[in-house]
Amino acid sequence: MKPRFETLSNLITAMLDLTKCIVEVKELPSDYITPDTPEMAAVTAHIPTAVYWIIRSIVACAGQILGLIGMGHEYIISTTETWELSSLAHKINSIYNHLLQQLKLCHQLIEEKRQIESYQALVRLMETIHIDNMKVLNRLLIHTKDDQLPLVECPTKRKVSIDVLRRKSVLLLVSDLDVSNEELFLLEQMYRESRQLSSRTESQYEVVWLPIVDRSTPWTEAKEHKFEALQYMMPWFSVHHPSAIDPAVIRYAKEKWDFRKKPILVVLDPQGRVVNQNALHMMWIWGSVAFPFSVAREEALWKEETWRIDLLADSVDPVIPTWIMEQKHICLYGGEDLEWVRKFTALMGAVARAAGIALEMLYVGKSNPKEKARRIISTISVEKLSHTLPDPTLIWFFWVRLESMWHSKMKFGTKVQQDPIMQEIVTMLSFDGSDQGWAVISRGPHMAKAKDETILKCLTEYTTWEPNVPEKSFVVAMNDYLNENRTPYHCNRLILPGEAGRIPEKVVCAECGRRMEEFIMYRCCTD
Repeated sequence: MKPRFETLSNLITAMLDLTKCIVEVKELPSDYITPDTPEMAAVTAHIPTAVYWIIRSIVACAGQILGLIGMGHEYIISTTETWELSSLAHKINSIYNHLLQQLKLCHQLIEEKRQIESYQALVRLMETIHIDNMKVLNRLLIHTKDDQLPLVECPTKRKVSIDVLRRKSVLLLVSDLDVSNEELFLLEQMYRESRQLSSRTESQYEVVWLPIVDRSTPWTEAKEHKFEALQYMMPWFSVHHPSAIDPAVIRYAKEKWDFRKKPILVVLDPQGRVVNQNALHMMWIWGSVAFPFSVAREEALWKEETWRIDLLADSVDPVIPTWIMEQKHICLYGGEDLEWVRKFTALMGAVARAAGIALEMLYVGKSNPKEKARRIISTISVEKLSHTLPDPTLIWFFWVRLESMWHSKMKFGTKVQQDPIMQEIVTMLSFDGSDQGWAVISRGPHMAKAKDETILKCLTEYTTWEPNVPEKSFVVAMNDYLNENRTPYHCNRLILPGEAGRIPEKVVCAECGRRMEEFIMYRCCTD
């Protein structure tokens, strides 16, 4: 008897599941899906058939149940009747599974429409003028109404409400989980520095991390650990978990703020208006002095700037401002050819002594300091050839600031040929794109620069331009010599981090399978 009871029970369960599915279809919100929608039409077309088989199954079940009630234990279900019940259960389950698939398509369509509606509402909200930033922050940081403490104070893990951000400038650090340690370290330094004097205007801002992850891949324990490790390193606020970010906000970040993979720093003013879609570049260039980090402030800062050693390097090493104040000649140089470094530093030192000038030399390496650069730094220190930056992060920072200058200038449509600062930025970046050594010598507003054999030849032939030094100054005389003896041949490469464009968004390394960084190379070579 037990198997036959199970057959009857299975059929009843199947009927109930199918009935619930039909009810769910009828309760689909008409605001998002109408009867003439293909997905809805497909699912409703199967309902009459489903109802027919449910009724037929009810009749079959009723007959069996009545028989059991009337005859009691003496009633024996025949094999034919058992087979009929099993057949009906199979039919009902088949209809249910098909209807369920169609229903999933309907729910998917409804969710897509809700997401579109949510995104459009967010766009309208961001375009509306507000008296403070609460509405905007509520929408960006709170996914569900129940989540009234959406932020985490990273160092303490304490949950807080968005009221801590009220009427403040808010910098949204939008990134995935692949934020570099260098970026975090330097952002943290700038943030802590701005907090040292809370009365300073530059300290009147807060940073909130918005971790945006690829939701098409499963969230793993490794990702959770990585997320928590990054949170632990941050001294500011964070959304408590990547899953708490509304998909509409993720879409907005990608479509309106052009977030791809590299971190961006979106600035909201105290009224919640986006005043800069990415202030990271100006943060690297000017630090907290760039407050309130708006595009208008960025443009104003550039109008005040001239190309000088202060702009190029004074925030990279605290000793540089001291050298500037002492009116010393400052030489920055780089490259990864140790023999060239030895030859250049020896020649530069000898010429400085001959000219009677106070000179300080600083090795700034290459933009992506590898083991070779570290060995050169070690050799320079051991042999006391010149000063070096104490941390590879500072070498990275020197070059990333130059890249940031490029991107910041490009934001305003600056053309290289029309902007002296841009021309100097391109020259410096082309030095980094080469494997050759290079040097920049500066004092006051004047700079001289050259690569490899050109600068060595200039120093070797110092006696040729030495007579001009007393009248013109050392740097100007050197620059004149370099300009007068410029060779027609050159080969310059300018390599910049890739921006969103017509290149593939994702390319993996053939060796290790990791995502490759995107770069754009400009090249000019003459024979």
